Amino acid sequence: MFPWRLGPCLFVSVLAVVYTMPARMLVAAASCEPERCGNVTVSPPFGIVSGSEENRCAQSGFQVHCTDGVPYLGYYERGFGLQILNIFYINSSLLVSDVHKLGDFNLSGERGCHVPKANTATKTGPPFSISSLNRNLIFYNCTRAPSLETVHRAGLAATVCRNNTFVRAGGRYNATGVIAGSYDLPGCNVTAVPVLGATGKVNASHYIELISDGFLLTWRPLTPSAGSGGSTRMKTIFIIVGAVLGAGAIFLFVFFVLHQRKKKKQAIASNEFMRSGSSMTTYSKDLELGGSPHIFTFEELEVATDGFSASRELGDGGFGTVYKGKLKDGRVVAVKRLYKNNYRRVEQFLNEVDILSRLLHQNLVILYGCTSRMSRDLLLVYEFIANGTVADHLHGSRSAERGLTWPLRLNIAIETAEALAYLHAVEIIHRDVKTTNILLDNSFHVKVADFGLSRLFPLEVTHVSTVPQGTPGYVDPVYHQCYKLTDKSDVYSFGVVLVELISSKPAVDMSRSHSEINLANMALNRIQNHEVVQLVDPELGYDTDPETKRTIDRVAEVAFQCLQMERDLRPSIKEVVEILTCVRDGDCRAKSMKKKASQKEDAHLLTEGLQFSPDSVIHRFHSQSTNHSVASNASGL
Repeated sequence: MFPWRLGPCLFVSVLAVVYTMPARMLVAAASCEPERCGNVTVSPPFGIVSGSEENRCAQSGFQVHCTDGVPYLGYYERGFGLQILNIFYINSSLLVSDVHKLGDFNLSGERGCHVPKANTATKTGPPFSISSLNRNLIFYNCTRAPSLETVHRAGLAATVCRNNTFVRAGGRYNATGVIAGSYDLPGCNVTAVPVLGATGKVNASHYIELISDGFLLTWRPLTPSAGSGGSTRMKTIFIIVGAVLGAGAIFLFVFFVLHQRKKKKQAIASNEFMRSGSSMTTYSKDLELGGSPHIFTFEELEVATDGFSASRELGDGGFGTVYKGKLKDGRVVAVKRLYKNNYRRVEQFLNEVDILSRLLHQNLVILYGCTSRMSRDLLLVYEFIANGTVADHLHGSRSAERGLTWPLRLNIAIETAEALAYLHAVEIIHRDVKTTNILLDNSFHVKVADFGLSRLFPLEVTHVSTVPQGTPGYVDPVYHQCYKLTDKSDVYSFGVVLVELISSKPAVDMSRSHSEINLANMALNRIQNHEVVQLVDPELGYDTDPETKRTIDRVAEVAFQCLQMERDLRPSIKEVVEILTCVRDGDCRAKSMKKKASQKEDAHLLTEGLQFSPDSVIHRFHSQSTNHSVASNASGL
């Protein structure tokens, strides 16, 4: 999702290629043909040697002695060498057996008796090391037989040769030379032999087979001591490796700089909106960006919601059902349970978690945490907002309470616009702005919710999605032409919210006349025909209070401008915040906004001396796009 995240990942991939490159390239550089010794293929950096004869294909320490068709790692004295069982060139490891530890044993252990008296670690050294994948066989060669109690306490698993010699399985091999899993027994010499075990398990009773099956060594390629031709090739290799590393470092640096710039921009935007002079001045808290969401288990959220009881349901939408719950720590929460039949639910789940866990604003709902994406159900846990949604109060279950006076509605509009302006400032489009996603607390302050469809928007939008986006009645009608949603699409949806606040009517109502099923169409027609009074909720006092009439007329103008068909004619959401705040406070001229308005005439309604009325909007836009907009908005249903 975020381009700077690709930098480190790609750089790690480059490093992985570079790290494995020398082993492959050195083989090519030496131009040596593979040789066979018994069943083992010997290729560079290994090479078969005979006596004191050198082999130009064998790096120092990688000499192999082939005796009677059996390869021995020739770095050591031949009589005590490690038998090579297999070489794994792809991951720089080889399987060897310290066969001399077996003495005169045959595989059934019927004859001879030889107890290892020296740790195998003393036979290894650069360029090889004993892999940590190995386990230990720990031998106890005692001068006298320990008591049965001591044997049981030490966990000795098998008797070797005599009653006073034992073997047991230890832990993983410790490369430091410490015998992992050993247990000191008085009068006993302790010896460790690494074994791999064919099945990954070590049964000490089968110690003969385990030693015969061998253990794993690993190596790191050394610089070959080849002739001048090899040196030239190595120089070429190092130049290539250096170039790749340098390019990777530059790539990583560029994306690091981009990441830091974006973080700085987000921090600045956050501080700007935290300091904004709005109705939230006394309500705002010191909030910080960032943080990872808490991971809840399905079981604890099931308990918190009383088994997702129907009596706990707060509502449902396009993505899931929301339940009221109470956590063990006493917090009351809202738990969203995503629908299982929604094929995009994982994408929406991850998207909402990613956005809400990084952004905090006083008018955005707080995400407390979520379940793991591997959980039985995908669940999101939010702060509980007790006073329902704006839709509930305007034309839903709480509309009879008539609790939303016009001043409260204007404040709701401003706080919603501030939340969207914050999102746009950090380059996030909500993409599902509607009154059912605007929550209200007990003081009627706004909490914008539901970020399942939200996206980061790039400077140049190139992605086209034909998957239906948003909610009918709120969707930018231009979306059906180009299948792209931008920040101006959020502005359109917010325009519909403004009309709902003015009219108390739902965005879509099939009982209305065909041309007015879509509330946006109704609003454009009423404002254009000087019939705002027919749009306004009669309970707001439009006809009885001059100040209410003045502010409703001006908010209707803002809505009209947000609902323009052409995106370039719509204001930015930040400009909407400025206009609505000015309308509420009644100090537009005092704020000297003439300079700002002159920078983009069509983006502002607040030029000096401009009279707020439907006429002013109609005059400005009628000749450009109004008729086309009214006719086309019906397609937004």
